[in-house]
Amino acid sequence: MTTAEVITIGTELLLGEKVDTNTPFIARALRGLGVNLFRTQTIGDNAERIAALIREALGRADFVITTGGLGPTVDDPTRDAAARAFGLFLEYRPELWEQIKARVARYGRAPTENQKRQAYLPQFALPIENPVGTAPAFIVESGDKSLICLPGVPREMEFLLENAVLPYLQKRYALNEIIRVRTLHVSGVGEAALDERIGDLESLANPTVGLTAHSGIVSIRIAAKAATSAEADAMIAGIESDLRARLGMDLFGADDDTLESAALHAAAGRGWTLACLEAGTEDALRTRLARTAHPAFRGGSRLTVPAEPLATALEKVRQQFATSAALGIVCSIEGEAQKAEMVFITPESTEERSLTYGGHPKNLERWAVNMALDWLRRAALKEAQDDA
Repeated sequence: MTTAEVITIGTELLLGEKVDTNTPFIARALRGLGVNLFRTQTIGDNAERIAALIREALGRADFVITTGGLGPTVDDPTRDAAARAFGLFLEYRPELWEQIKARVARYGRAPTENQKRQAYLPQFALPIENPVGTAPAFIVESGDKSLICLPGVPREMEFLLENAVLPYLQKRYALNEIIRVRTLHVSGVGEAALDERIGDLESLANPTVGLTAHSGIVSIRIAAKAATSAEADAMIAGIESDLRARLGMDLFGADDDTLESAALHAAAGRGWTLACLEAGTEDALRTRLARTAHPAFRGGSRLTVPAEPLATALEKVRQQFATSAALGIVCSIEGEAQKAEMVFITPESTEERSLTYGGHPKNLERWAVNMALDWLRRAALKEAQDDA
């Protein structure tokens, strides 16, 4: 079992000035090789602290990948930190300096003197040429452990990871397994209730099954490790089949499927076209439905006359867009009370719901929209089942 840790370096990350997109990219790449990533960390631009963290991480993992801190400025400490972590000196690599000068020349400039810092690497380090940037990356090996230091610029990091680091890892650690992931999506069921129904699957060792809640939606992650993609996919398929049998209508899609697309697909299956009306949602319902580009959605409006009953206003919108169905939401917060009033008009009836919400006020909008879309989806599916 090959294990890894990722360290992102940069005070700007700790201050919230930049968002770390490197760690998720690396995690997905390592997952594809069957590597177990047990820990990721972010640290500021301090060579001593970085060196201590590298030593700590290598005490647990087979290899560590860092990103960031390879630039030419004084506050780019990764080269120094890597050398300290292994008790090495930095040494000048003239061939790297020639590469750096050639890169800079492409921009019609001469390199500055401080860029020469980037030509210094820890003793014995294996350089990784960077054809898409000026910062050379490098690898330091110690016994069966490896430290891989990559630039923080996402495009550079991604290129070097895919073209140099992953092949290196496959060869050095004889990586012959892969991890495949399938994510199923459930709506209208809480995480705790879902856990009671599939808890036995969550204790499996391979494949593993885990839950993640998203304000009215719960994602079920199935991850399998095997020697080949076909074997991993077969393992996942068995668990997925079991989950689909247990969850039935509660499950609305997988991987990149969205609840709004599932709801409109179900509505279209009934021959319905849809308009919407909302207030207190920042137009989230209309935005999400429009983003699907599904022909069943004809448009929406914002409720502008608060005193008018939602059902009355929604019927006007339905007539305005000449649709057979319409969905309306009004979210409100009064003190600690958070509510979502909903109306759903179909060719057969007009139904109303009043739901209360107990989570963070900033999540009310997303939760309410998800609950409304789930109502639409289930109503259309139920009608189809009844007709059958």
